[in-house]
Amino acid sequence: MKYKFWIVAILIIVSGVVFYLAAEPNLVRETIFVSRVLDGDTFEAGGNLVRLKGINTPERGMAYWEEAKMFLESMVLNKSVEFEFKEIDKYGRWLGYVFVGGEMVNEAILSNGFGHLYVYEEDEWYDELSSAEEFARVNELGIWKRSENFECVELVDLKYEEGERCNNEEVLVLENNCGFSLEVLIKDEATHIYHEVLDVGVFEKNFSCIWNDDGDSVFVWDEGGLILFWRY
Repeated sequence: MKYKFWIVAILIIVSGVVFYLAAEPNLVRETIFVSRVLDGDTFEAGGNLVRLKGINTPERGMAYWEEAKMFLESMVLNKSVEFEFKEIDKYGRWLGYVFVGGEMVNEAILSNGFGHLYVYEEDEWYDELSSAEEFARVNELGIWKRSENFECVELVDLKYEEGERCNNEEVLVLENNCGFSLEVLIKDEATHIYHEVLDVGVFEKNFSCIWNDDGDSVFVWDEGGLILFWRY
């Protein structure tokens, strides 16, 4: 017997904005008005925070933080946009994809180099986001601009135990072959940021509960730009 396709509808009413979520295959987009932009991937609509899904932009104090914020403002601020709601995170922010004039804002941010992929599980938009990031990386746009010291710092090892995250010590080992000390910023795909000095030779740093055993990235920047990127 053939059963009719069932739909689970979740009705969320916040400040007059109504979202209908279908179980599958796609979520319905609704129109929201953007009143404030907080940074490159977060804005306010109807008194609620919206976080762009699948991306992560520079944190305050990092290079391109201001540029990313201004880019998002240019696309959405004081505009009605289409929002494809996915979920609410532990901070109470709405997560999803935003579209303006048919263009996906999440994708545009990546393709201009104002952020990088930040994905827990691949969804229907993953290929578009991945291609956008690759375009910016190949063309050295924004956060992907290479320093003149690019590749003179090597990743020797990143030790972590699969399935044992937070139960074992994590160790990042880099080697500085530049011939001089470097002041760098080291970051994962999330928001863990470390300011370090890499003397010539081997640099080793211990971590706990930082590097995701399901996949993560290692970014290293100096004042001139990117000097190392590795994704696993």
